[in-house]
Amino acid sequence: MSESDVEGADEVRDDNPYIAEPSLDFTAVDDLSEAAAREQAAALREAIRFHDYRYYVRNDPVIDDRAYDRLFERLEALEDAFDLETENSPTRRVGGEPVEELGEVEHVAPMLSIDASVEADDVREFDARVRREVGDVEYTCEPKFDGLSVEVVYEDGEYVRAATRGNGDVGEDVTENVRTIESIPEVLRGDHPDFLAVRGEVYMPRDAFQEHNAELVERGDEPFANPRNAAAGSLRQLDPSVTAERPLDCFFYDVLGAWNGPGEESADDASEATASRGARELSGLETHHDEHEQFADWGLKPVEEEWYALVDDVEDAIAFRDDLLDAREDLNYEIDGTVFKVNDREACEELGTTSRHYRWAFAHKFPARSEVTTIEDVVVQVGRTGRLTPVALLEPVEVGGVTVSRASLHNQEEIAAKDIGVGDEVRVERAGDVIPYVDEVVEKRAEGYYEMPDSCPVCGSDTEYDGPIAYCTGGISCPAQLVRAVTYFASDDGLDVEGLGEEAAETLVDEGLVERDVADLYDLTMDDLVDLDGWGETSARNLLDELETSKRPPLDEFITAIGIPEVGPTVARDLARYFGDLDSILDADREDFQEVDGVGPTVAGHIAEFLGNERNREVIARLRERGVDPEPFETEGGEELDGLTFVFTGSVEGWTRGDLQDLVEAHGGNATSSVSGNTDYLVAGENPGASKTNAADEEGIPVLSPGEFFGLLEERGVDVEA
Repeated sequence: MSESDVEGADEVRDDNPYIAEPSLDFTAVDDLSEAAAREQAAALREAIRFHDYRYYVRNDPVIDDRAYDRLFERLEALEDAFDLETENSPTRRVGGEPVEELGEVEHVAPMLSIDASVEADDVREFDARVRREVGDVEYTCEPKFDGLSVEVVYEDGEYVRAATRGNGDVGEDVTENVRTIESIPEVLRGDHPDFLAVRGEVYMPRDAFQEHNAELVERGDEPFANPRNAAAGSLRQLDPSVTAERPLDCFFYDVLGAWNGPGEESADDASEATASRGARELSGLETHHDEHEQFADWGLKPVEEEWYALVDDVEDAIAFRDDLLDAREDLNYEIDGTVFKVNDREACEELGTTSRHYRWAFAHKFPARSEVTTIEDVVVQVGRTGRLTPVALLEPVEVGGVTVSRASLHNQEEIAAKDIGVGDEVRVERAGDVIPYVDEVVEKRAEGYYEMPDSCPVCGSDTEYDGPIAYCTGGISCPAQLVRAVTYFASDDGLDVEGLGEEAAETLVDEGLVERDVADLYDLTMDDLVDLDGWGETSARNLLDELETSKRPPLDEFITAIGIPEVGPTVARDLARYFGDLDSILDADREDFQEVDGVGPTVAGHIAEFLGNERNREVIARLRERGVDPEPFETEGGEELDGLTFVFTGSVEGWTRGDLQDLVEAHGGNATSSVSGNTDYLVAGENPGASKTNAADEEGIPVLSPGEFFGLLEERGVDVEA
């Protein structure tokens, strides 16, 4: 693979040797002339910036962590030996620039990275330095999460802003996306500071990652390679409604700024305020352990107690890391090491920072999980939308305690870039402990690389490309696409037709009983089914009964079942609630869909394109001809609040925010998370957020106390029992 094969590499010098498959055999620093050192350092800086971009912005690294660390260490050594440090060197800042479309946010305090090593002796050297400079210390020990680091800011106890780490000083504005993560509270609990900025790690739980990838595959979409890429890709969506469909979570582990005061500062000038006042003015936050203990009281999810420790000896810290390594396979989140932090904040301030690292923290990393094996063959899978995905069949090998015999090759560009061919000896990694992938070719044995077929391996139709992705042109006539369409239609998120899984769908398609689209399911008879291999009267009758029952599905389940891209159960329910019935949805256009709370412009475009497609409308019409008639969306408690939209801020005694929103929606109203021109009332409880009350004033929206809110409900006939 050459640098010209790597997307984005055209922005670096053609002869830069540190882009693709970099050589890590360096000449000893002492043997270099100053001119040679300067030239090599320039190439390294250029390469590291490129690799930072691929890792932090594209979430698609070209080299592994160890190779990156070697390049970075070499640059540090050159700069130290020849006094080559420059203000814009990667060693002077944290890597990664914000994606421009998301906007930029200056952090309350720099979000630096942590020096790291796999070797225990490096941890001991870190401890020795710390004790020389500040004396005896305690360390907090916690997992090093493999997700996406974020800053989350609260004012007067209310969520106002979130940003990715970015370059350490400036990050991407992901406020509305982070707002969709259920574990991150809109309002803090307990005795919280007037201003609070915290650092956390957004991640996708491993079980949720597996389920989400299975849904993507059923929809015919590209699955994520690992949970970290899934979290990063989800958080950087330009459309928050896409993020809302992703099962994200967040751990919090550091306070960046906290104080009580008159409250005149806003999130926009918080960094200036921090610089003048100091990051912490609150008593009770003198140690990292204090912060850990406080998070739960504020309603922020802390590191799990089982995998958090406070120790006063470096050997105990190393033992903690080893125990966590042993337990790694049993955790429901990805980690790649353990972080040790000097507990006392005053000692941390004395130790200080470099331009890139905290000098009071160290990460004891885990060894990489990879093994070498041989590619025995490559097969091509056909997705529900016709997408062709190459999969390597491997000589079975155990990776991280699991036997791996298959690995995704992603697409033709990926294969060409890594020069992967049948017979090659390759390094396989279990990314995210779930999906194996081919990391690199270790020994080239094939001539050239594998090339995707010109025709679909299932139906023989021609293939065509959309960028790097190959598609079968056979459409619904391709049995593989039809099988997956039927399976998704009948899945739990769809119409929940018991007994119609992938195996049954394959049988029905192979036997020609379902040959056009999912509407053929409702033409099935006992005679069609009873003599199928492995079937009988009972299984045939059960399936027909299930199909009959499915003819009156809830509207949102029907919307999910028909397979609109990026529309899962949450967005489907928002659509059903807003439009009420199927005909209203079919008559709507893109602008109408964008009026739905929870539907952004990207998803609105997908919906409009899907429902505007003549073939898809024909399938819906055929379903309706066969008696499939989705029930109009109805609230359980009536329509007393029909047409009214409420926003809640602050706390209401005896009620959670979710309970209040459910109450409104159960009686025909809408409950949204932000104030807009469509809002009818803002309900302000104790410690209301300034941003929402100010927005209500600007829009001229009435602000109700909890008593006034419940009075309004009573006037409209809603019986409330608090």
